[in-house]
Amino acid sequence: MKWLRLWPQSLVGQIIALVAIALFVAQAINFGLLLRERQRLELTARTAPAVYRIVDALDNRTERRVERSRQRERMRPRFVIGTPSLSGQPRPDIERRATAMFQDIGLRILTVRVVENSEIMPIRRWERIRMRANGDRPHDHRVGLLTLAAEYEPGKWVVAQARSGVDRPPRFGGWLVGQTLILYIIVLLPLLWIGIRLARPLRQLTASAQQFARTGAADPVDERGPGDVRDLTLAFNAMRARIIAMFDEKDRMLGAIGHDLRTPLASLRVRAESVEDDGERARMSETIDEMNRMLEDILSLARAGRSTETAQKVDLAALADAVVEDFVELGSPVDMVDSDRAVAFVRARQIRRALRNLIENAIVYGERAHVSVHHEAGMIRIAVSDEGPGIAPARMAEMLEPFTRLEGSRNRETGGAGLGLALVRAIMAEHQGALRLVNRPEGGLEASLILPA
Repeated sequence: MKWLRLWPQSLVGQIIALVAIALFVAQAINFGLLLRERQRLELTARTAPAVYRIVDALDNRTERRVERSRQRERMRPRFVIGTPSLSGQPRPDIERRATAMFQDIGLRILTVRVVENSEIMPIRRWERIRMRANGDRPHDHRVGLLTLAAEYEPGKWVVAQARSGVDRPPRFGGWLVGQTLILYIIVLLPLLWIGIRLARPLRQLTASAQQFARTGAADPVDERGPGDVRDLTLAFNAMRARIIAMFDEKDRMLGAIGHDLRTPLASLRVRAESVEDDGERARMSETIDEMNRMLEDILSLARAGRSTETAQKVDLAALADAVVEDFVELGSPVDMVDSDRAVAFVRARQIRRALRNLIENAIVYGERAHVSVHHEAGMIRIAVSDEGPGIAPARMAEMLEPFTRLEGSRNRETGGAGLGLALVRAIMAEHQGALRLVNRPEGGLEASLILPA
């Protein structure tokens, strides 16, 4: 859903959004209640004059009064036998309110009918004073004239008229909007400040965890914030220290294993030189070289992610060209397509080793290697294509696992130990890049090193 894209993803943003929505809903309910009450009061104010005139007329039915103006004479309640004829717009809302007011007073009324007409009437003195106080210009205006008929006995009615004023829009709308804005400022700004303080150690913890995932090393996180956050930070720092200690122990163990294995291999090489049979001596030397390469691959894969090499800006096109030249000088069937300059922040020795592994695989399994460098949407791709049979799509992911070979006979003549692609993938992960394998439409496999530019 599109609205989900607008929903904040951070903890602080979600808390503030929820509080803002809650405040809005509360203010909307408050507005509805105020509007309802105001409408009830206005309806009462418009109904009361006519109701009170009828009550007064019923209380003083036997008395005669002298009216001094035709306006008052017209407004004076009159008694009617039979249902009165009323013309105008029916007002059932005022009828219901008048009935309730009669009941509150304790006056028994059988039926209530109300109609409303509008007419131009001169402004009253108290209205003129009110309009001046509000800054309005006094002038004659159109008002509503209510005619209220009440049946107090069967067939006997009393009819009264009263000015009802005009319907005015609520004047408290702007005030309510201002109140809402002030409430937002009072509540949300302190909440934002508190949320930022609470989220700061969480952001630092997240950054440290991400750095640890990329490089295998990260600075400890400051233990601050609420108790729960401090406990989480303390647990992370303890876990970090333990994992780093395990990595250090692993590196020391691998270094010792590498040293202990290289010593007997060197001794075997010396002894192999004393073998008189040239063919046997050559086979022994090849076996020792293969063991050295396998040992180096295993140690490199085990140390992946904890390289001591410093990253620097490197022209990947020039680096690829240099690697290709090394293979060409050895007589290997490798060529490179002319490519534009492509500079990236990488560890050159690791990228060179990854590219060399891909080229060796292309030569062994695809007879020939074609190398090219491309710019793609903020990324740099070093592609190594071959002319071999490719890899079945179902086995693409499997080939990236250690000790997995496309040819399963484990024959030393048809490939290595199956560590090449696993090592390349580890190198790409350390560079926040990726290794991509794709079968070419024209045949063969294309293995690509994808690096951020």
